[in-house]
Amino acid sequence: MNLISTIQTSVASAVKELYGVEIAESDVVCSATRKEFEGDLTVTVFNFAKAARKSPPQIGAELGAFLTENVPMIAQFNVIQGFLNLTIDNSFWINFISENVDNQQFGNLPSKETRVMIEYSSPNTNKPLHLGHIRNILLGWSCSRILEAAGYEVVRTKVVNDRGIAICKSMLAWQFWGDGKTPNTEGVKGDHFVGDYYVLFEKKFKEEYAAWQADILKDEEIFAHLNKKALPADEFFKEFKNDYFNKHSKLGAQARELLLKWEANDAETRQLWTMMNGWVYEGFNETYKNLGVRFDKIYYESNSYLLGKDIIEEGLKRGVFYQKPDSSVWIDLTDVKLDHKLVLRSDGTSVYMTQDIGMARLREEEFAARKVIYVVADEQNYHFQVLFEILKKIGEPYADGLFHLSYGMVELPSGKMKSREGTVVDADDLMAEVNNEAKNETESRGTLEGLSGAEKTEVIRRIGLAAMKYHIVKVNPKKRMVFDPKESVDFEGHTGPYIQYPFVRSSGIVAEAKRTGLNLTIKSNYAELKPSEKDLIQKLYEYPKAIDDAATNYDPSVIALFSYELAKAYNRFWHECKILKEENTDARLFRLQLSQMTAHTLQHSMDLLGIEMPERM
Repeated sequence: MNLISTIQTSVASAVKELYGVEIAESDVVCSATRKEFEGDLTVTVFNFAKAARKSPPQIGAELGAFLTENVPMIAQFNVIQGFLNLTIDNSFWINFISENVDNQQFGNLPSKETRVMIEYSSPNTNKPLHLGHIRNILLGWSCSRILEAAGYEVVRTKVVNDRGIAICKSMLAWQFWGDGKTPNTEGVKGDHFVGDYYVLFEKKFKEEYAAWQADILKDEEIFAHLNKKALPADEFFKEFKNDYFNKHSKLGAQARELLLKWEANDAETRQLWTMMNGWVYEGFNETYKNLGVRFDKIYYESNSYLLGKDIIEEGLKRGVFYQKPDSSVWIDLTDVKLDHKLVLRSDGTSVYMTQDIGMARLREEEFAARKVIYVVADEQNYHFQVLFEILKKIGEPYADGLFHLSYGMVELPSGKMKSREGTVVDADDLMAEVNNEAKNETESRGTLEGLSGAEKTEVIRRIGLAAMKYHIVKVNPKKRMVFDPKESVDFEGHTGPYIQYPFVRSSGIVAEAKRTGLNLTIKSNYAELKPSEKDLIQKLYEYPKAIDDAATNYDPSVIALFSYELAKAYNRFWHECKILKEENTDARLFRLQLSQMTAHTLQHSMDLLGIEMPERM
């Protein structure tokens, strides 16, 4: 039972004892006392006034006196109107540190004996991972680590979008303009190599489209025939581009033909597809390794795009779906304030929704996870609303445990990125840029003198990745964000490197003390807490609840903010309290224990965000 629960239980007992009224513990409103008032926890007593038939200040005074006398951990109280402010005895905070100073599991919650699946990354094999993917990957990985700390068994998955017209564009471009080149012959990372051909296809397509536009404008009769809406030329061509690709473009026809060959299992096409996807996977794996993330199960759209048809047929027989005269199959979701949704085309082919229904059933059969989290950008909010409602209507046993971790797009200070135009910032390039910023910042401080070249490189790598990762996960997932590489490396701001520094400081102090043979597990007789000591202990005490809150809301920014506040609390403590030079033996021992627990908690919390801590900075 945590401190707030203890206070809620005590207040409920006090109300019954003093006023003969039974209240639920959950009805006791208890929260941290605001900084401008004296106390640690505040109980709101307005809601007891009617039952007690007394004014809130009277009730506060009586409850405060009763609790101070009967609950040992409560040292004193004060009342401000209808708010009872309670001060927790120093012995409670000191005992908390003594009991947990060597607890390597501190923060981890008891097992919930529940399996959770989390799907993230889900890249396309026609381009390298980029900044948008990084936010997706870091959110997915952080949530998976937080859920594990919260007591869940976690299965990490991704779906690779390895088929379709976009992949065929890259393949076609390599056939036409690749001249047999490979990533090895060009010294280019595989995913970048293939992505360059996707961009090249779009460039050639634009050239073809521009030439077609010029010819059409010359022939007024053809232009008038096509432009039935009588739009101005610029607006017409903007609206007509997709139609052009499907009906008039030679490149579009060749790409579609390649897709048909793939679907017909043409040996030569499949061989080309396997080769180019292999290049991409090698590149992806290198990026994942550098990011420090992994997956337990990988699904491929090429194996799953036909899934779901049998489920639709079952649902059609049961009346969950209905068929239109053209033989297409739909579902009516107007009862849940959505609309009618297509699930099978009139020719019997599936749509993305069909595949997702089938994939959900497949993963249930393989893992039987009671919670499934999809990490996908907010552009797909409607898709997942529909998917979840369909899965409920067909009676899937996990349907109530589905969650779409919807996140806002990430941009650079220069604006949005576009894959087709080659203006996307590749994940690898971004990591290299942030690493370079970390190198410049570190060298300007001159703090790594005495380290070998390899040691300096490793420290800079950890600082750079911390800067990038923290800058992204500190933002609530629902918010759109701008990523500024230079700002992310600021050692004095709300950044990853800022949090790493007090870890290096606290762990260094502890290591120095241990070299003298000091045993930090023995109990200190320290009794008087300075304000900065108490603030730091209270922040440490909040850690398990921060993990629980982050897991409940699938929000790594909760842990990011906790880590930042803990780092700030330790910095204040370090400035205001002597540690190694403290003459009082008990005070020195206690402050070293406080430093050790802070170092552990900072490392644990940042590890949940996928951030490694350096030994030097």
